[in-house]
Amino acid sequence: MKIMKFSNIKTLLVALLTIGAFAYSSAQSRSGYFLDNYTYGYQLNPAFEGTKGFVSVPAIGNFNLNLSSTMHLKNFIYNIDGTTTTFMNPKVPSATFLNSIPNNNQIGLSMKMGVLAVGFNSFKGFSTVSVNLVSNTNLRVPKSIFSLLKQGLENDTYDIGKFDAHADTYVEIALGHSHKINDNLRVGAAFKFLVGGANIDANFKKAHMSLGRDKWTIQTDATLKANITGLTYKTDYNETTGHRYVNGADIDNPGIGGFGVALDLGAYYKLNQDWTFSAAILDFGFISWKNNMVASTNGLRSFQTNEFTFNVDNDAPNSFDNELDRMTDKLSSLYELDDMGNQGSRERMLATTLNFGAKYYFPYYRKLSFGLLNTTRIQGKFTWTDFRLSANYEPFKIVSVAANFGYGTFGASFGWIANVKVTGFNLFVGMDHTLGKLSKQYIPLNTNAQLSFGLNAAF
Repeated sequence: MKIMKFSNIKTLLVALLTIGAFAYSSAQSRSGYFLDNYTYGYQLNPAFEGTKGFVSVPAIGNFNLNLSSTMHLKNFIYNIDGTTTTFMNPKVPSATFLNSIPNNNQIGLSMKMGVLAVGFNSFKGFSTVSVNLVSNTNLRVPKSIFSLLKQGLENDTYDIGKFDAHADTYVEIALGHSHKINDNLRVGAAFKFLVGGANIDANFKKAHMSLGRDKWTIQTDATLKANITGLTYKTDYNETTGHRYVNGADIDNPGIGGFGVALDLGAYYKLNQDWTFSAAILDFGFISWKNNMVASTNGLRSFQTNEFTFNVDNDAPNSFDNELDRMTDKLSSLYELDDMGNQGSRERMLATTLNFGAKYYFPYYRKLSFGLLNTTRIQGKFTWTDFRLSANYEPFKIVSVAANFGYGTFGASFGWIANVKVTGFNLFVGMDHTLGKLSKQYIPLNTNAQLSFGLNAAF
């Protein structure tokens, strides 16, 4: 019988949450939104017209990584008596740590890589064909989890529900076109055919703990849905409770996990020589996933005991950790998920992004412009928004740079991009979130950073 002790679960949870706080969340670089010669502007708004045709260098034509979290590394790492330690150190006051953590925390881990892209003039407009690999992971973590880890029995109750996770991986094949309607208006659209690789959704609908010195009452309601071709759950048997539960998974002959479609729609309007306005909706679509393997507590599961007493003194025989270790078999049954089997297929919407922009050309020096961009990513519990004020400078037709300041769900950020585009060659590099101060392990202390770069052949 393999049962993990709660003290080990605590250690694992701390590690996962700390690692997750530094996760990547992919997005096309927004710093290039207002640059006229930015090759991949069409992925931010399909109405944007390319100034030159191009062919991407496979895999590195357009590569983006974005690190964003409402929690920051500096909230978890402390210097105590000259030694670097974590928030779990008893010398770190609970109030100091918990006051730095938001009530609801978003964490992301994902990647978007341009496998191949081509842009060219056609049908009296500009057309694009691109293939991209997309992978996203999102977590929503309530503050109460950190309260439980840090404070133990200092509090009587903990509500650690509203813990959610989502992950998907898919390939998109996009066909786009931008077309001029008149001298003021340009519109664009892209049709995307999606090939799903894997999708996972986990949800703790309820996880309520009432911790008394003489009695504990705990309730849980959790569901895991995994759409991966060839996946089956592994199970084990708890001899104490007589319960067979999911304790892992096997994947044999993985393959295509589903198919879907999505649309990008955009418009660009030139009001006069000084002002332009733009709007776009990206990734409006869904994937139909097959092989929906479900594991669940199968409704609300409750546990109550008065068999144990607890002592806040960590050195006492009946300390918080020691008593939990003795309760392992009964407590673990709360989190043991039943294998509910394959429940067919299910449809899941993509995370949809909205971009709204306004650009002003400086009338006394037309090579300088300013822009305001609002980006909102609509993804249910993982929704976020960002406002970005940008200064853009194009001293020559072949060179452009931009610097911007952003503020939104993930706090403040400073971004920039530099772009060179001549016949035969295009190179760009930029950051929406500049790294800032790093830890000794070269991790940004503010846990927000973004890097975009690309190498393409322009013609």
